[in-house]
Amino acid sequence: MNMEERIARINALYHKSQKEGLTAQEKEEQARLRKEYVASIRGNLKSQLDQITIENPDGTLVNLGEKFGKCRSKDQG
Repeated sequence: MNMEERIARINALYHKSQKEGLTAQEKEEQARLRKEYVASIRGNLKSQLDQITIENPDGTLVNLGEKFGKCRSKDQG
C-alpha cells in the first residue's frame, strides 16, 4: 500500500468513526496506519535535514540532521 492509499484509508476510517463507529479490528488498523504515516513523515524530515548544512557566523558548518539527531538521542536516553 503506497502513501496515498494509506492516507485515503486513514481518512475513510476517520469518517466512518464519526458516522457509525469502528470495530475493534478497524481501530487497530487505524492506529497501525497512523503509526506508519507518522514514521514515514519523520523519516522524510530526517532525510531532508541530513541534506542541509548551515554555516555559522564563525565559519563552522553544522549539518542539521546530525545536530537534531544527537538532540533527539539525548532526549530519549
